[in-house]
Amino acid sequence: MDNPNCSTEHKKYQHLSSEERHIIEVRFNEDKWTIYAIAKSLGRPYNTIKNEINRGTVYLYNGKIARYKADKGEEAYREHRKNSCRNYRCLETAKFLRYVEDQFFDEGWSLDAAVGHAKVNGLFSSKEMVCTKTLYNYVDSGLLKIKNIDLPEKLSRKTKTKKDRENKRKLGNSIEQRPDIVDTREEFGHWEIDSVIGRKAEGESQVMTIVERKLRKSIWIKVRDHSAEAIDEALSALIDQFGDKYNEVFKSITGDNGSEFANLSQIESKGIAVYFTHPYSSYEKGTNECHNKMLRRFIPKGKSIDDYSADDILYFADKINNLPRKILGYRTPEELFEQELDRIYAAA
Repeated sequence: MDNPNCSTEHKKYQHLSSEERHIIEVRFNEDKWTIYAIAKSLGRPYNTIKNEINRGTVYLYNGKIARYKADKGEEAYREHRKNSCRNYRCLETAKFLRYVEDQFFDEGWSLDAAVGHAKVNGLFSSKEMVCTKTLYNYVDSGLLKIKNIDLPEKLSRKTKTKKDRENKRKLGNSIEQRPDIVDTREEFGHWEIDSVIGRKAEGESQVMTIVERKLRKSIWIKVRDHSAEAIDEALSALIDQFGDKYNEVFKSITGDNGSEFANLSQIESKGIAVYFTHPYSSYEKGTNECHNKMLRRFIPKGKSIDDYSADDILYFADKINNLPRKILGYRTPEELFEQELDRIYAAA
């Protein structure tokens, strides 16, 4: 079949035009072309033409003859479009959308955190709100001040492939020895520790980050440099803040084999279990890695930590700890951590 309009490249996601419908009418009724041949000539998927013919078919002579009519197909198409048109509820949800934008820009909340917090606290009726998925559709459609470039987590996540590698540096107990109760996050008091650097320069300050696995409570502390001694001092001072109840707050700590954690196992003398991940396996302390990404919202890679004060770092942590989390029922790590401390010290 020679046809100058023939194309093997399908026109995906484009609706049939009136001209194409008239071509279908002639080819199907008069020329007796097959559906496949018509689809091929128009560069359309087979099912597109098949469905169009089904929608636009009329029956003549008491149903004895079936004919495709372009105007009937056009009418069915317009009726379908009228019923399927998206109903953007921007006017009736305007107050809620302003609330989402304010929480996003002023407090650094995610879209889902804003929706969940509003639902849990009854800030708006169901008619005044839209769901998280709809908010993302509004962003894609340009209906909000929030743009895709403002959404750092709207990225494809790489699947981590687990590879068992032998630790070249044996700093202590392997994560393989860690009890199952730590993995299930059922018990409070199990932490992951890491460090974040700014510029790779000798003598640069760094941030010690430690995150509780169950409640996602993050503690970020500026330390003087990338040495094991600096981490030792900061961690010891942190543990001492909880007095004689420290071993109920810190039951275990999991770190990696970085040189800054060379002395981490020494705190086992305090009754705190210490475990180390496999090399090149940051996913094994994924909670901390996730929170480190949040820290990068405030301190981009390559930016010197020395440009920020210790109070700045504490402020950044406070912002993150007061973000409602879906996994916590849209409560915040801070409020749940305070409740846990109240429970611990009330039993004294």
